[in-house]
Amino acid sequence: FFFPQVLLLACAEDLECVPGFQQKVFYIEKPFEFREDRLILNLKFDDCQGNNKLNFEVSNPDFRVELDGNLVALKNVSEVGRALFVHARSEHAEDMAEIFILEANEKRGALKEILKLEGNLGIPRQKRAILATPILIPENQRPPFPRLVGKVIRSEGTEGVKFRLSGKGVDQDPKGIFRINEMNGDVSVTRTLDREAIANYELEVEVVDMNGKTLDGPVRLDVLVIDQNDNRPMFKEGPYVGHVMEGSATGTTVMRMVAFDADDASTDNALLRYNILRQTPTKPSPNMFYIDPEKGDIVTVVSPALLDRETMESPKYELVIEAKDMGGMDVGLTGTATATILIDDKNDHAPEFTKKEFQATVKEGVTGVIVNLTVGDRDDPATGAWRAVYSIINGNPGQSFEIHTNPQTNEGMLSVVKPLDYEISAFHTLLIKVENEDPLIPDITYGPSSTATVQITVEDVNEGPVFHPNPMAVTKQENIPVGSVVLTVNATDPDTLQHQTIRYSVYKDPAGWLEINPTNGTVGTTAVLDRESPFVHNNVYTALFLAIDSGNPPATGTGTLHITLEDVNDNVPSLYPTLAKVCDDAKDLRVVVLGASDKDLHPNTDPFKFELSKQSGPEKLWRINRLNNTHAQVILLQNLKKANYNIPISVTDSGKPPLTNTTELRLQVCTCKKSKMDCSASDALHISLTLILLSLLSLLCKSFA
Repeated sequence: FFFPQVLLLACAEDLECVPGFQQKVFYIEKPFEFREDRLILNLKFDDCQGNNKLNFEVSNPDFRVELDGNLVALKNVSEVGRALFVHARSEHAEDMAEIFILEANEKRGALKEILKLEGNLGIPRQKRAILATPILIPENQRPPFPRLVGKVIRSEGTEGVKFRLSGKGVDQDPKGIFRINEMNGDVSVTRTLDREAIANYELEVEVVDMNGKTLDGPVRLDVLVIDQNDNRPMFKEGPYVGHVMEGSATGTTVMRMVAFDADDASTDNALLRYNILRQTPTKPSPNMFYIDPEKGDIVTVVSPALLDRETMESPKYELVIEAKDMGGMDVGLTGTATATILIDDKNDHAPEFTKKEFQATVKEGVTGVIVNLTVGDRDDPATGAWRAVYSIINGNPGQSFEIHTNPQTNEGMLSVVKPLDYEISAFHTLLIKVENEDPLIPDITYGPSSTATVQITVEDVNEGPVFHPNPMAVTKQENIPVGSVVLTVNATDPDTLQHQTIRYSVYKDPAGWLEINPTNGTVGTTAVLDRESPFVHNNVYTALFLAIDSGNPPATGTGTLHITLEDVNDNVPSLYPTLAKVCDDAKDLRVVVLGASDKDLHPNTDPFKFELSKQSGPEKLWRINRLNNTHAQVILLQNLKKANYNIPISVTDSGKPPLTNTTELRLQVCTCKKSKMDCSASDALHISLTLILLSLLSLLCKSFA
């Protein structure tokens, strides 16, 4: 329903024809649903000159106004909003009508509120002196500019007042797009608009007196830019690559193509439809794929048998996809993109050896690759359906062979990993199986061609003699007599079918202590074995010997001998330190702590016995106290005058028999003042008690003579 009383407010009071809608504001009750093609109301527009080239535009694309003014829905619509705006234009006039949609509970009081507006044609329930209905302007209008696009009405008249317009597009960036006639409220646009840049403008209009004082407003004035189809669809998310497994069922979805259109998404200007323009290659069918025109989903349309990667000219297809707006109509704009579809391989072909039997020859004692086994596989070389995995299923009880895949050629590299012995077996037969990394599909199996035989011939070579055992170990006491027998080595020739003799020689003897009988391998000493020698490490002396057969050319084997040397007490202990200093007025007469060491091993070392040589003279000047098994302390019995003293000290080890070493400890008695020690005078005196005693004895002997 609508309220005809509004006509009294919307039309001029005189009988002259006023161009535009004869009723500008309507109020209708919102139904449960606007039904398709059902009349909603009739809008009467008259430009007073015959309505030539009359055109209606509705703010909601789900509605249209027919040439006779009937407003209908294009489809069943349940959600519309609070208002519809209808813009009409002919050769001589244009105008805007407002249709307000009321809820059922708003119906009863609506007419009463409208009649209170006192000529205001705006939204009901709000008393205003300014009517600023939304302005609809098509984008991309051509000059001339400025162009009249709307009008603001003041119900109380315009005498002595001015209209003022503000907001984005007027006095805010982008400035100067809109302006208003201060005297009559005509709104003009000054340039071409682009909806994709700015879709609407929210302006404010107010009425001021001649001094600029606001009388009415501000009131919001909406300017809506009507979309035109001026943007082509664009594919922005490329590259577009899809994959589909070979043999997939008809209708399998491969990928989705989605284009973007900058035009108004609520209009046909951005309603896209998709189409395949070209397929490359065109075999085995020129129509391998189909694209859903609305969703953009690409699906397969050929039978699984045709989707066979191994029989295709190429496993890669390129589709040129077109997106067209205006719902795909001929007048729509288009954009294209290329979709690349890769046919992925599945393991539907078993690998097969290129021949049933392979031959290989290898010399005994040699390791490494001996033969490459070749296979063929029709699957994709870049996948596990092509990559081969080899295994030895028979003929390798000693694990002497291994087989690995060459990643570049897919060949099986058969290797000897444990040296073969001609004397044990001159021939080997292996059974090799090949499979794929990926399992075969259920209806495919590995056949006889997936196994092959490898015949291996071992060639005899002259092998070097082998020492038994190797290394050899023996324990001897150091210092055994020169010419003593250490041991007799034993080497045998692996070439049992060749009757060869063996001779021995010394290969490495770091200290030059050993010799070997070239015929029977007896090792003897040519010098004293010294456990303390720098050539001995951790009591072990190591030497190398050669065993050389009589082959042509001769072959050589190397044997290692470890001699563990037992210690004997053949080193005297040594004393440290041999120099000490003390102040002549020292209160602490403990002069020095002495230590002893011995190159021998226990029990031929500590505990050590420390002793002073016999002291001459009426008084004893020092003594020595044992601290532990390896250390003793020299103590003065009284302060001495500044001088140098030599104290003979003997150290005895615990060997059987024990060994003794006598060492003189040089003691410097110095003058100490203010924490400084002066030993210069004592250095010059060089007094030795031993020398003094010897001199006195010499003088006494001469006097008695």
